[in-house]
Amino acid sequence: MIKQNRSTIFEFTKGIAVLVDPDKSKDVNELQNIIRNCEKAAIDLIFIGGSTGTREEFQFTVGFIKKNCSIPLIIFPGSPKQLSPEADALLFLCLISGRNPYYLIESQIESAEDIAKMKLKVIPTSYLLIDGGTNSSVAYVSQTTPIPSTEHAIMYKTALAGKFLGHEATYLDAGSGAKLSIPIEAVKMISQIDTQLIIGGGIKTIQQIKDYHEAGATLVVIGNHIETHPEFLLEIKEYKKN
Repeated sequence: MIKQNRSTIFEFTKGIAVLVDPDKSKDVNELQNIIRNCEKAAIDLIFIGGSTGTREEFQFTVGFIKKNCSIPLIIFPGSPKQLSPEADALLFLCLISGRNPYYLIESQIESAEDIAKMKLKVIPTSYLLIDGGTNSSVAYVSQTTPIPSTEHAIMYKTALAGKFLGHEATYLDAGSGAKLSIPIEAVKMISQIDTQLIIGGGIKTIQQIKDYHEAGATLVVIGNHIETHPEFLLEIKEYKKN
């Protein structure tokens, strides 16, 4: 294992983020409620992005959140078109679990000049798609095969390669609507690498969040479950108090 002093991209060690998909956030009242509840729950970050959706939907959602919310907004891009100078930072993703050259380097080249012009804070991020027991939209759009959830060693070696490539964060994602979340043992292994560790996909309980934090996750991302169970943010509020 490689254990060093953890880099400090984020100003917290046991954070929680809520993922907002512009394609699913067209109802302004519903979006307003999510923002209000995120602030009440003391959510650390709001991620914005999705595998589908138009440029116009993305720009509208970014602008609306920034106008109505004080929580830092981080772009979690599904495509090079999902950029905005209004955001606070960008996860500069490299899908190193797959072998599609577009998501390994081509999309990054396509967006690099625009990012530089916007002067966005960039967080180089290793993005690992893990099998969540369903055909996720990310796997379909990226045309890549997720790492099997039982292959902890492959996850670790892939994340370690990302660290040596200079990535500051590692994002393990089981995909939107995942039936299975990221295995705790894999999180414990990868937390020994000196990057910020982000976990997302299939997270539906406070116990899962707690387990990931205790296993070494820097940030746990909640997505689909908030869309169908907005009251879950109230449970998060209580968890954040402890």
